[in-house]
Amino acid sequence: MRPINGDDVTEAVAGCAATLRAAVDRDWRAVRAGRVEWDCHTTAVHVADDLIAYAANLAGRAQDAYVPFELTLDEGTDNAGLLHVIETTGALLAAAVRTAPPGTRGFHPYPFRSADAEGFAAMGIAEVLLHTHDMAEGLGIAYEPPAELVTSLLACLFPHVQPGPAPWPTLLWATGRGELPGRAPVTEWRWNNNLVIPAERVTLTGLRPAAAKDLRLGGDGGFEWIASGPYEGTRDAAGMLLKAYEAGVHRPEFGVFALVRQEDGRAIGGIGFHGVPDEDGRVEIGYDLVEGARGQGYATEALCALADWALARDDVGSLFATVERGNTASQAVVTRAGFTRVSDEGAEFAYELRR
Repeated sequence: MRPINGDDVTEAVAGCAATLRAAVDRDWRAVRAGRVEWDCHTTAVHVADDLIAYAANLAGRAQDAYVPFELTLDEGTDNAGLLHVIETTGALLAAAVRTAPPGTRGFHPYPFRSADAEGFAAMGIAEVLLHTHDMAEGLGIAYEPPAELVTSLLACLFPHVQPGPAPWPTLLWATGRGELPGRAPVTEWRWNNNLVIPAERVTLTGLRPAAAKDLRLGGDGGFEWIASGPYEGTRDAAGMLLKAYEAGVHRPEFGVFALVRQEDGRAIGGIGFHGVPDEDGRVEIGYDLVEGARGQGYATEALCALADWALARDDVGSLFATVERGNTASQAVVTRAGFTRVSDEGAEFAYELRR
């Protein structure tokens, strides 16, 4: 798996057009698109509408709602013309993704009210792949997208879904379009964009599995780091995230975040959870900073922001952190963030912050 980009949008749309062009002379209004309630013509228009809407929300930096317009076809547009519209709107989304400055986000309702360029690219690809499948199924045409593309899409938008033995059947199962041995049928589903939590001077940017994999293997995770970054603790945390994803127990909102400095867009550290809350609503938290960013209050600011976000949830009642006895700087961080020392036995102090 790897991060999703504009080229992937282009590849997905090209596969859609090539597949459906084989049935361009059919009456798409008379054929139901697989298991969905729409006919093939309506489904194709929906794909084009989503592609242009995603491009608009990203390029227009929409904040609270979709950019207020709709796609309307000229009267008499035939199937060939409709495919041209899909190709054109796909090209617009690909261009918006390629040209979006780092950190750009636009409105999308689920689940955290925004998405970045990779998220919009992935959502567009998901619409194309899944609805091309629906239309191809209705029209009796064989269709299967590239496995590498589907693998990356699953990791980007479905990080809560355990990878299956093959990516395409896994995506179809995860979206209620097929069966997977050993797994219950899916009747309701949603994808997940990464969570971003703003603070005063830094932004906590949720890591996707592909970014976590890159960090664990020694890469930069798609971020521009200040000198000597990222710190080893961030790489270890990324490895924990990757293992959770592969085991099917990863919950993106309780994952790992890169700390991105707002003044220059550079990453300065990491923060996150050691897992999901236990049955008592208790969850452990950890953090680190690159040396060049220490002593400036960034860790305290990030910890306060993450704590506020977590303790506002119904499933979190308390946060827990451990700090080495000799790490007085980190002890000061958790204290300033409101944590109370609850244990001083062994090589580490334990701290807790309750709702």
